[in-house]
Amino acid sequence: MREALAARDVSNVYRLLRREGISQRQIAAQTGQSQSEVSEILKGRQVMAYDVLARIADGLGIPRGSMGLAYDEQTEVAVATAEKDPQPEEDENVKRRRFLAHAAAVTMGAATISSDPDLVSRTERTPAPNAIGMTDVRQLEAATRALRALDYQYGGGFCRDAVVAQLSWGQQMLSSSATEMVRDRLFVALADLHNLAGWTSFDTGKRSSARSHFGRALELAREAKAHPLVANILYRMGRVYLHEDASNDALKLFQLGQLAAQESGSELAVAVLCANEAWAYAQLDMPQQAIRSLGRTRDEYERADKSDPESWVKFFNQTDVYAMTGTVHSVLAQYHREHTKYAIPALERCLTEYDESMARSRTFMLSMLATDHLIDGNIEYGTKVGRSAIEAAAPIKSGRVKDRLRPLQNEAQKCSAVSEDARDLYERIAKFFAA
Repeated sequence: MREALAARDVSNVYRLLRREGISQRQIAAQTGQSQSEVSEILKGRQVMAYDVLARIADGLGIPRGSMGLAYDEQTEVAVATAEKDPQPEEDENVKRRRFLAHAAAVTMGAATISSDPDLVSRTERTPAPNAIGMTDVRQLEAATRALRALDYQYGGGFCRDAVVAQLSWGQQMLSSSATEMVRDRLFVALADLHNLAGWTSFDTGKRSSARSHFGRALELAREAKAHPLVANILYRMGRVYLHEDASNDALKLFQLGQLAAQESGSELAVAVLCANEAWAYAQLDMPQQAIRSLGRTRDEYERADKSDPESWVKFFNQTDVYAMTGTVHSVLAQYHREHTKYAIPALERCLTEYDESMARSRTFMLSMLATDHLIDGNIEYGTKVGRSAIEAAAPIKSGRVKDRLRPLQNEAQKCSAVSEDARDLYERIAKFFAA
C-alpha cells in the first residue's frame, strides 16, 4: 500500500482496498466520487489532478504527505482563494447550469458525476468505530437537529464550521460495518447533514462549497430513496439561485423538486416547492403564475397530513404559508405597488408567530414589511419598522441579511428627499453595511 501511495497509483490503492472487503460504493462515499468514477479508476484510469488526489487522500484518511501532497504555502493560498469564491459572473452561470444538469440527473435516477466536495482539513480526526448501530446514527441525526436550530437562530456563520466538522466524523462511519437497515438510515442522515452544510455555506457566501454539499446530499438522498429529502435539497439549492437573481434556473430546480415531492406522496413537501416556485415567478415579474402557485401552496398545505411530517418538511407550518405569501407579494410590489395590500397583512401575521428561534427569518420579514410600507407611502411607520429590522439584524451571522436589506435601503433613499426619517434610515443601513 505504501508503494502504491508514494507512486500515486490510485488504481492499485483502490484494488488493495477492494481486497480488504471495502466496496466500490464505500470508496465512492469516502472520496466524494461517483461509483462509475471509482470503477474507471479500478480499470486503470490514471488520476493526475492535485485537487482530486488531495480529496482521495483526505477522504480515505491518508496523510497527504504519503502521496507527496504536502500542504504547502502555494496550496494554502489556492484553498483560501477558492473559499472566497471570486469567480466572474460568466463562470458562475456555467456552474449553475452544471449543477442544474446534475440535479436533474440525480432526481430522475440517471447516472451522475459527483460534485467536488468542500475543502476541509481533516487532520487529527477522531476514528469512527469499527461497527455502528442505530444509536450511532440517531446521535448524528440529533447533532444535525441541534446545529440546524443554531443556524435558524443565529445564522450560518455561527455554526458552519461545526457542521463541517460533524460531517467529517459522519463520513467516516461509511467505512464502519453495519446492517443494511442502519446503513440506509446513515445515508439519509449524511444527506441531511450535507444539506445543512450546503445551507450554512450559502448563508456565509461560500457558493462553491454550497453547490458541492448540495450535490453530495442529492446523491446520498437518492441512493437511500429519500424522496422528501431530495425535494428539500432541490428547494434549498433553488433558494441559492433565487438569491443570485438566477430566477429561471431556480424555477427549474423547484419544478424538479415537485417531481420528487410528488413521488414521496408528501403534500407538505409539494407545498414547500410550490411556494418557492411562486417566489421565482414573482422575481420574473409573472404575477399570474406566482399567484396561481401560491393558491396551489395553500391547497397542498390544507390537504397535507401534519400529524407526523418528515423532519425536513416539519418547519413548514401555517406561519410559513403567511411568510411566503408576504414574500411573494412583496417581490411583486417592487413592480406593481398594489401588491402591498396583500403583502403587509401576511407579513404582520407571521411576525406575531415568530419567536427567538426564528430570529433570522424575523429579520427578513421586518425588512420586507418596512419596504412595503415605504412603497405604500406610509413613511413614518415604514422607517420605524426599518429601524427594528436593523436592530434585529445586528446579532445575525448571515451574509444574506445585508442582501435582504438592500430593497429597504433603495426605498429609503427614494423617500429621503421628502422625509428626514427616511434619510436617517438610509444612513443607518449604510453604516450597517460598512460595519
